[in-house]
Amino acid sequence: MSDPYLGKEVAGQFRIVEKIGKGGMGAVYKAEQPDMNRYVAIKILHSRYLSRSDLVSRFRREARAMSQLSHPNTARVFLYGQLDDGACYFVMEHLVGQNLSQIVRAKGRMDPQRAIRIMIQVCGALEEAHQAGIVHRDLKPENIFVTTQGGIRDFPKVLDFGLAKVTERQMRPGSMVLTQQGMVFGTPEFMSPEQAHGKTLDARSDIYSLGVILYELLTGKLPFDAKQPIEYIQLHVNAPPIPLSERCPEASFPEGLEEVVMAALSKKPEERYASAAAFAAALEGVLQLEAGEGGAITLPTPVPAAPVPQPAPPIQGFETPSKPKTPWIMLGVGVVLAVAGVLALLVAYGAGS
Repeated sequence: MSDPYLGKEVAGQFRIVEKIGKGGMGAVYKAEQPDMNRYVAIKILHSRYLSRSDLVSRFRREARAMSQLSHPNTARVFLYGQLDDGACYFVMEHLVGQNLSQIVRAKGRMDPQRAIRIMIQVCGALEEAHQAGIVHRDLKPENIFVTTQGGIRDFPKVLDFGLAKVTERQMRPGSMVLTQQGMVFGTPEFMSPEQAHGKTLDARSDIYSLGVILYELLTGKLPFDAKQPIEYIQLHVNAPPIPLSERCPEASFPEGLEEVVMAALSKKPEERYASAAAFAAALEGVLQLEAGEGGAITLPTPVPAAPVPQPAPPIQGFETPSKPKTPWIMLGVGVVLAVAGVLALLVAYGAGS
């Protein structure tokens, strides 16, 4: 069955020439733009999902979030609209290369200096997003595409802001809030502990995900051993990550790198780097120290946690233990009941006399 979008004109200036990717919600196509003498990528949401307001809003949110960002390490979005059949689409820059997941699968663990340089650039893209009030919430190797730009190799581009949390100051009046406290979205292998609990997220959740991604680049493995998504969620919440040196004993890591990665993977957000810029600065320090340039390893300064008005809902598969009643409490309850019984007897006796 031929693809109905191949050869289709979009917005009077693009012609779809090839499908280059697909997923459960839609597909990505390569299209030519003759007037600009360039190729673009067009992401199309299947028209059958138009009745799903949550998916349509998620798709629009991705286009809107990416269109607000101008950092060179964020994929650019040029245009958003709807096709004749009602399907939503947006036009973005066409990238040639591989995502980080493909690179690790094909070549195994990455040279530490190369991995650090890539992640520093990714931090730059995330810093701009966070400053704009946008938390990505689904950072993973598949969403970081490595290409060549302006003759610069290993130039990463951050993709897929479909789960991005846009703060209230970024929301237009009447916008639908799709993500609310207590609901869990994201990819379990790269999910922060607070994201697993369905808590309100800030930039530090993305820092945790970046830490997991860097860990995988450095070792070719994840920081926990698990087989099922729920296992990863439980381990993110409860278990310390396996140290880099233990996970990959045959590798040699730059001085201080393990401490920096482990800080990004702290269970408590207040013990992580407070911003993507701070994480990038720590990674720069590792490179400088490795090069003998007098760099210093920067670790986060713990920030007191903000009070949480409501306890986080339990994760599926977890039991929330109830506090056992102490003998003193049980004794107190017994005394109260005994006194109440005596008083009732006295009242009854007085009424009958």
